[in-house]
Amino acid sequence: MSGEYPPEVVEDLQRRVRAALPRWDLSPATAVSVLNLSENATFGLSDPASELELVLRVHRVGYSSPAEIRSELAWIEALRHEGVVETAVPLAGSDGELLQTLASPAGEAARHAVAFSRLPGAAPDPAGDAVRWFERLGELSARMHAHARTWVRPADFRRKRWDLAAMVGPHAFWGSWRAAIDLSAAGAAVIEQALAQVEARLAVFGTAPDRFGLVHADLHLGNLLAHEQQLRIIDFDDCGFSWYLYDFATAVSFIEHQPNVPELAAAWLGGYRRSASLSAQELAEIPTFVILRRILLSAWIASHREVPMAQQMGAAYTHGTVELAREYLRGRLLADACRSA
Repeated sequence: MSGEYPPEVVEDLQRRVRAALPRWDLSPATAVSVLNLSENATFGLSDPASELELVLRVHRVGYSSPAEIRSELAWIEALRHEGVVETAVPLAGSDGELLQTLASPAGEAARHAVAFSRLPGAAPDPAGDAVRWFERLGELSARMHAHARTWVRPADFRRKRWDLAAMVGPHAFWGSWRAAIDLSAAGAAVIEQALAQVEARLAVFGTAPDRFGLVHADLHLGNLLAHEQQLRIIDFDDCGFSWYLYDFATAVSFIEHQPNVPELAAAWLGGYRRSASLSAQELAEIPTFVILRRILLSAWIASHREVPMAQQMGAAYTHGTVELAREYLRGRLLADACRSA
């Protein structure tokens, strides 16, 4: 594996994590396991001595600033304190700080890190029980959006703005969609047409405060934990300012092409409307956000080729993006689900 997480980098990160265990009162017997390598590196920490189970997120260099990470944690704490959603508890180190810095024994760049409580549960099965959980996710999304509209943010609150420029512009956060794996000239032309329509429609839709605000921005199935009757939302690392309905598009990340997505959309919308209303204009733009997210993820896969998720998706995801863009241009992407909602 090359890029951000070749074996020697992962080994270096594991050494850093092990050296930092005393910060969270973890014993030397603690088992350190790699849970995920994606935007960040996530480690499971299991201490047989204290029976503590933690998750340690070690940040990718240069992606989030200390101010952005502290702002993310501030929103998590507010959501937990006000009972909006259930999510992992950020845990301070022995110095009382949630945000820790891990130096490298090998002399590499220091990394920011945050520890969280480890929650029970597993991601919903996209081909199994996802419909049931999407109804609950819709309800929780509406509650988070309502909270974001009224929450008085700290004066130093800083998070990314996920607008068109940030997603698909010349200096997009995740690189150019034109670099998508195995994207042909014909496919690029289709995506260009789709993005022109996206831009025109969102210019009309606008960014008024009732439509654009603080969102989770990464509600894909891997960031949901279903356990018994509870659905918990984790990993607010990409939270920022965007269209509220973009959260639905993120919920179907990587499965946008699956045949049950219209059913998932209907379930999410049903749950959402238990807590908040949606206008006909808002419903009409759900396909716009879905194709925008899909194009963005094609760029993410290209710029993160070293991570397992990107390797799993590969060129097939790009080809699927082009087909979905065609469906969007024909007015067929999720059309029935949005009309009947």
